[in-house]
Amino acid sequence: MDTNIPVTSQPRIVIVGCGFGGLRLAKDLANAPVQVVIIDRNNYHNFQPLLYQVATGALEADSIAYPIRKIFAGQENLFYRMADVQRVDTAHNTLETNIGSIRYDHLVLATGSLTNFFGIESIEKNAMQIKSVPNALNLRSYLFQNFETAILTEDPAERQALLNVVIVGGGPTGVEIAGSLAEMRNDVLPKDYPELDLQQMQIFIVEADGEVLGPMSKEAQVKSRAYLEDLGVQLRLSRKVQRYEEGKAYISDTEFIPTRCLIWAAGVNGSALEGLAPEVVTRNRRITVNPWNRVEGQKNVYAIGDVANMMSEEMPRGYPMLAPVAIQQAEQLAHNFKRLLRGDAPLDFKYTNKGSMAIVGRNRAVVDLPGNHTFGGFFGWLTWLFVHLMTLVGFRNKAVTLISWAISYFSTDKALRLIIRPYKRSDFKDDKGKARAEHNAQTPQYTPSVPTPSAPVVGG
Repeated sequence: MDTNIPVTSQPRIVIVGCGFGGLRLAKDLANAPVQVVIIDRNNYHNFQPLLYQVATGALEADSIAYPIRKIFAGQENLFYRMADVQRVDTAHNTLETNIGSIRYDHLVLATGSLTNFFGIESIEKNAMQIKSVPNALNLRSYLFQNFETAILTEDPAERQALLNVVIVGGGPTGVEIAGSLAEMRNDVLPKDYPELDLQQMQIFIVEADGEVLGPMSKEAQVKSRAYLEDLGVQLRLSRKVQRYEEGKAYISDTEFIPTRCLIWAAGVNGSALEGLAPEVVTRNRRITVNPWNRVEGQKNVYAIGDVANMMSEEMPRGYPMLAPVAIQQAEQLAHNFKRLLRGDAPLDFKYTNKGSMAIVGRNRAVVDLPGNHTFGGFFGWLTWLFVHLMTLVGFRNKAVTLISWAISYFSTDKALRLIIRPYKRSDFKDDKGKARAEHNAQTPQYTPSVPTPSAPVVGG
């Protein structure tokens, strides 16, 4: 298939992925004498830090997504193609995609990350994810479908499993979705579901480390833990979910939490492409790069953001998989491309840590700034709102999000409790072994090879 990208005498820089890194790199090359080609399987850039608000009904999906073609309207040196990249052929400087081969002079991999299930098959097949807009919409539908089903069931144990939510992972994503769900349980759901005793709904965070928000300061960890406990979130620290079968999240061989909704927010892998030398792809699927973000062993292939594994004296295990790292690497790489075009040597990447933050709920957030400055509460909450609002792409998205937040704040309501596209799954079975729901390709049926042991209920 002909991709219809114009032939040019200028160097062609192909960017795979339009996340934070790919977006910034393409923008910073707007006035450079190069042809920029962006390839992404979606025709939009999505703001991942707010996906949990789509999942919990605080925002609609189009508030955090923006069309790629609209972002770059007027940038004459840029071309976008919606495609799935299958592999890279470094010997011939081409990408193999589902719409045909695309030639490059320089290739930049900004493919981001994928959920890491750590090889636990039952969790990979049965848990809910929150890495993309479709994931968030599926989770929103499934949460409210469970409430609707809970009204109909006469079995108290089954009703409890339908109401319980288990979140695996106490990082920012896990903490933020737990806080949002707790506020919804306390302020919103009792009005929608007066037939249900929503005080029975239990929200758990299961975290392998001894504290939530492990990468943040001790003060931020203590504050966030207090916020979560004040909202009624139950913490299971220094524990792991070992498997998830038939509505039971096992935290040991003899203990489980009954739940029909397990949300996996415990880890990510890089999204390396096929075709690269195996020795440059690490165990967690990140690509080893030098201080210029160039892939080891390559002359014209680069990687930035989550998929790039750049090690240094300060970061011997690689830079964290965070949006600020991706953005700064993109800015430095754009600068280096311009230097290369002038015949100058590229400069090494230097990361500037601008801090980290997480929101737990209304007037509850924690912020770590460089220099061991930590604050929280209302001021931290305002800081989190401002930073995320300003980082959103597009004036409309900023305006709609600000209005939605204002309405939610003053009315304690989240109006987007819509099941637009019912999410159907077949991984859970009833006692007779009959599938509880019809087949869904995203969540294939899973039958454990070992009989489920009898186990005491945790938090039932």
